[in-house]
Amino acid sequence: MPLPLYLLAVAIFAMGTSEFMLAGLVPDIATSLDVSVGAAGLLTSAFAVGMIVGAPLMAALARRWPARASLLSFVLVFAVAHIVGALTTSFAVLLVTRVLAALANAGFLAVALSTATTLVAPDQKGRALAVLLSGTTVATIAGVPGGALLGTLLSWRATFWAIALLCLPAAYGVMKSIPGRAGKTPQRAPAGSSLRNEIAQLAMPRLALVMLLGALINAATFATFTFLAPIVTDTAGLGDLWVSVVLVLFGVGAFVGVTLAGRLSDQRPRLVIAVGGPLLLLGWVALATLAAQPVALLLLVFVQGTLSFALGSTLIARVLYEAAGAPTMGGSYATAALNIGAAGGPIVAAATLEANAGDLGPVWVSGLLVTVALLIALPLQRFITPRVGQAIR
Repeated sequence: MPLPLYLLAVAIFAMGTSEFMLAGLVPDIATSLDVSVGAAGLLTSAFAVGMIVGAPLMAALARRWPARASLLSFVLVFAVAHIVGALTTSFAVLLVTRVLAALANAGFLAVALSTATTLVAPDQKGRALAVLLSGTTVATIAGVPGGALLGTLLSWRATFWAIALLCLPAAYGVMKSIPGRAGKTPQRAPAGSSLRNEIAQLAMPRLALVMLLGALINAATFATFTFLAPIVTDTAGLGDLWVSVVLVLFGVGAFVGVTLAGRLSDQRPRLVIAVGGPLLLLGWVALATLAAQPVALLLLVFVQGTLSFALGSTLIARVLYEAAGAPTMGGSYATAALNIGAAGGPIVAAATLEANAGDLGPVWVSGLLVTVALLIALPLQRFITPRVGQAIR
């Protein structure tokens, strides 16, 4: 894989750390800003909503810009949003900064995904996606638990300052990995590719279907991931520092899942869906049943991280394949699918907490969402995953 892909993954690491770090900070933020845990969890949904809106909007605005200029601008806006978030004492202001940071993150990821597909062969989109998502999974392995530990030892505000500092090497990586005006061609719309034609690709049934499935699987992932901290401390009875351990295990599993999917999603996506989907469902049921047992919790968190990201990244790779007719907007469609799920999952999970369903309510929500996805995907596998020769246009 080309070196620029790995350098872009460095920036995605910083942004991924911010997107996921609230999983370990929700209780502290709730206490500090005098809101409920469920309300604090909605900060994750606010970020995801910003990603959903920002992905197509920012991609459309930046489709005529040089890639380096747009990516660098997004990183700097992202840093400023975290500085304001670290300073505020208002939950409403913090909510707004999360949306603004998400808009910048969405623009960056949409442009990065579109650029990445131009750097590899037409049949390697899944592998390119795996490299970029490795930044996200490393964030869950190191960045998110590190943020949770920093928040435990100092405060959640220290974690926000750390993210702002991480943006500096991320910006340097963008400047070094993406050429200036010489590199504007990959991001600029090819001749004859109008914005209207690229948006019209959303009417394609196969593209719409894989976006829906990717959103459902990601919603299942975030429904539980956002509220892992109370499951670790209250349900399993472990200490606060164990939250970081659990997040590391989930992140390691996610890295394994993305790596496996990177090798399989281009050539054998049907296998990943047919095998990984049912196993993912069984894993959520097992976690909801056995979460009170610490050893089982630790094992299942790793397994669910692996299965969730293997299946999710495979479906998002299908989005990139089916959006081949939208060379500058396709990355935003993949980003939107990811974050529709990231927004919806925590909202539904938070509703179960407010309804006094207990700390394990979000896990049952995850199982339900995967069930819906399987009921759609399994009968339509041949439609969703055509032969490789048909999928690559």
